[in-house]
Amino acid sequence: MNIVKVNDVELAFDSFGNETDEAVILIAGLGTQMLRWTADFCRRLAARGFRVIRFDNRDAGCSTHYSDYPTLDFEALAAKLMSGQRPDLPYTLDEMAADVIGLLDALSIKRAHLVGRSMGGMIAQLAASVYPERVLSLTSIMSSSGNSALPQASPEVMAMMTKPAPNPFEDEAGFLAHSLSFARRIAGTGYPFDERTYRELILEEVKRAYDPGSVGRQIAAIAVSGDRRPRLAALSMHALIIHGSDDPLFVPACGEDTASTIPDAEFMLLDGMGHDLPQELYDMVIDGIERTAHRSGHAS
Repeated sequence: MNIVKVNDVELAFDSFGNETDEAVILIAGLGTQMLRWTADFCRRLAARGFRVIRFDNRDAGCSTHYSDYPTLDFEALAAKLMSGQRPDLPYTLDEMAADVIGLLDALSIKRAHLVGRSMGGMIAQLAASVYPERVLSLTSIMSSSGNSALPQASPEVMAMMTKPAPNPFEDEAGFLAHSLSFARRIAGTGYPFDERTYRELILEEVKRAYDPGSVGRQIAAIAVSGDRRPRLAALSMHALIIHGSDDPLFVPACGEDTASTIPDAEFMLLDGMGHDLPQELYDMVIDGIERTAHRSGHAS
């Protein structure tokens, strides 16, 4: 793992493949670490002729955290948004998108293919729209356009996502049960739920960094990000939108809306996939990323 200073924050990252190959930047989702882009996935993608870089977003993993920021009051946040006021937040998705470009600068990479999952898809969309000269292609996975008219996740799923978990250092079994229950709930029905792998991943994330407040801060950043469709409609690079038919957090309509907004975007709906990326789909997703890179006319 490496650390670079970007936009007054430190970002943790690692790299796979040949440094002279075109770069693919993998952007993680809400409250998760770069580990969710597994080493197996990264190695398979690098074998297609890419330099693959995964990193911890700010406020996640081994990157800079905002743990001293006051606990967010979501009712007050919602009230401010409803009244048209701008809430005071430690950072926004736009700043997280600027971190991606700052990472490219720190690594002396002129242009890269961006691949983001969930919140990471939103960050990739913003980076592509604000810094199009730095982006070769865009792949947005299990994400959304920010269109408020789209169907929302059920209250039950949202309650599971926002319910405080037991402290893993005081009640590891309770923490694991909480985390595995949510992971199982948002997984698709088309592939076996690999509890052992999830258990190992969850414990590895806790070992690297534990900050229960970061999820709320990132939810707030999403909440104020607004509708990205005007920006997406102006994109000119090749884009691929991947979504699972069983996604209960961002329902398929969210992916469809994103794809229909971006000119000439390809939409890939994966049957049986939920809000996760099972190993059985790695090669299919990597095929799509590679195909989109070739469409851009850059990848060899």
